[in-house]
Amino acid sequence: MTIHPMAIVDPAAELGADVEVGPFSIIEAGVRIGDGTRIGPHCVIKSGVTLGRNCTLDVGVVLGSEPQDKKFQGEQSFVRIGDNNLLREYVTIHRATGAGLITQVGDDNFLMAYAHLGHNTRVGNGTSIASFVGIGGHVTIGDRVIIGGVTGIHQYTTIGRMVMVGGCSRVNRDIPPFCIGVGNPIEIAGINVIGLARNDVSEEQRQELRNAYRAIYRSHRNTSDAIAELRASGPLSAMVEEFVEFIERIDEGHKGRQGN
Repeated sequence: MTIHPMAIVDPAAELGADVEVGPFSIIEAGVRIGDGTRIGPHCVIKSGVTLGRNCTLDVGVVLGSEPQDKKFQGEQSFVRIGDNNLLREYVTIHRATGAGLITQVGDDNFLMAYAHLGHNTRVGNGTSIASFVGIGGHVTIGDRVIIGGVTGIHQYTTIGRMVMVGGCSRVNRDIPPFCIGVGNPIEIAGINVIGLARNDVSEEQRQELRNAYRAIYRSHRNTSDAIAELRASGPLSAMVEEFVEFIERIDEGHKGRQGN
């Protein structure tokens, strides 16, 4: 373990083997940091944060501040961050609102400079969130999602896995898995065929998803009728079923957001 003499680390914090802490960083009591994680200078990690193994925090990262939420009443809540995450300059991740609740980030994520994750947000594994992305409270982001820079994501929004969100978008509704979303406000622009190929999804599966997308979004029928016809055509593959079920949950939600 290497702690710079100008860092402040509470004796009640738990730091694993080979952790590095840079100058002027502050780590409060109750923090847990996994083996091999590197904390850069001027970082603040507040009580209630668990940070996994082999993570890297660049300059000025702040984890575990109180949520920016008027409903918050000072209750104990948490931030849980997995392994192998890279958090670049001035990333901020807030604690949850609600006693015992969690803001959660999985493994192998890349959060670029000034990205913000609001309270009660859940991020999966293998995502890439570009600079100046603002993510509201209670947002859920699936595995292997890419979000372009200067994008705002409305609270309670759900983004399915392997989605690509174009830069400077305003995401005010859910985005089904395997799709491209772009625009202000967001529009579903097609299937993320390049992203799917990079994630080793076969050409046959990509074509099945294209066909399902066209049937639902390009057939000029209402969503429920299009889905009924798609199901009537025969058994759906696992990925198409995931795509269709997600869209059905949007329709059951509020203002295009199933999380409400």
